[in-house]
Amino acid sequence: MTFEELNLNKPLLQAVADLGYTTPTTIQQNVFSVVMSGRDVCGIAQTGTGKTVAYLLPCLRQFQFTQDKQPQVLILVPTRELVVQVVETVNKLTAYMNVVTVGVYGGVNMKPQMAEVQKGADVLVATPGRLADLLLNGAVKTKSIRRMVIDEVDEMLNLGFRTQLKNILDLLPPKRQNLLFSATITGDVEQLIQTYFNNPIRVEAAPVGTPLENIQQTAYLVPNFYTKVNLLTDLLRQEADMTRVMIFVATKALADQLLDQIDDDFPDQIGVIHSNKAQNQRFETVRRFKAGTYRILIATDIIARGLDVAEVSHVINFDVPAEPESYIHRIGRTGRADQTGIAITFITEKEKPQQAAIEQLMNYTIPMLPLPDDLAISDELTDDEQPKVYMKIVEPKAPKREDVGPAFHEKAAKNQKVNVRRDYAAEKRIKYGRPIKRSGKK
Repeated sequence: MTFEELNLNKPLLQAVADLGYTTPTTIQQNVFSVVMSGRDVCGIAQTGTGKTVAYLLPCLRQFQFTQDKQPQVLILVPTRELVVQVVETVNKLTAYMNVVTVGVYGGVNMKPQMAEVQKGADVLVATPGRLADLLLNGAVKTKSIRRMVIDEVDEMLNLGFRTQLKNILDLLPPKRQNLLFSATITGDVEQLIQTYFNNPIRVEAAPVGTPLENIQQTAYLVPNFYTKVNLLTDLLRQEADMTRVMIFVATKALADQLLDQIDDDFPDQIGVIHSNKAQNQRFETVRRFKAGTYRILIATDIIARGLDVAEVSHVINFDVPAEPESYIHRIGRTGRADQTGIAITFITEKEKPQQAAIEQLMNYTIPMLPLPDDLAISDELTDDEQPKVYMKIVEPKAPKREDVGPAFHEKAAKNQKVNVRRDYAAEKRIKYGRPIKRSGKK
């Protein structure tokens, strides 16, 4: 099937041709006609198969120009980087259409975004937190929204946007089309679909949790952090085909710690991105990695969802993610657009349960490779890896009292009080030699 057969109009066909797209992917073929029918849709496909274009094409095909300045299409995404990426994609697809697209996200001043939205927007791309703020300030009205798209909803829930997301859905017009797209569907997402969607059609390009076939997966069993650093350094030095590498770590502190360990070996080749970095710095780091200025990008799971970087040769999981779905999204950064990719995972003994959960989700056993013979095995442990000593605290017991009396007892003799009637006249006579009597004033 070609894009001409999807019943696209001429402006969209021309934009697709300019982007170099020739044939739609499986998810794009399967979703288009269902979205055009007006039904709610839950689209499931592996990361890297063109889900963004899959929901944008039918939404833009049904777009009708109006004088209303309020948005007709609302697209919710979990991260700031994904907002920018979706806005870029919409602008490319609407190069020959009169469509105004605005993206809003947190971490920056809200006033310029308010002003931009109030000028008018046909398509609004937003993170849930910032959209909730704009709705509260009255900058965005929801009465004109006809289609609502949620991209990577499970990540929104993981990031703590549950309340904002529900508040937004409650404010939307009841007559609307709901579209949801993700590579994985969790139990919380299923509950959200049942509450807010109207009998959606489930469109699957692949079973939930299925990775792309063109991603080669391997893993190493590594004893500790510093041995992982040695293995990573050796691979980056020896493997000539590691031209653009994304390294995923569990925490922001670990990302900075890893940078300190390998920065001297690869000067001016490494970028780091996590939520503690300033927004402009995050955008600049992604831009340099896309441009090839940075060969290596160290990141947390904040960019494991939806970030589209062409020609990522390798994804290295420096540690195993706690959620099996995150592994699918991580390795989906490589092998995009029908290209081949390689995913390598470093696993410690205590991470084996996470490995088992991932393999169960994928229904696939990750091949284990032996450690290189010349690898330096470190005995040094980080603070987190140090064995923890847990001592049982025994509370001392009070000695048993055999002869215990009542709770209330008679006072000691020295503490007892006796009421005594005093003769004040006699006391005055002794003190002054005569009785003292008060007389009235004259």
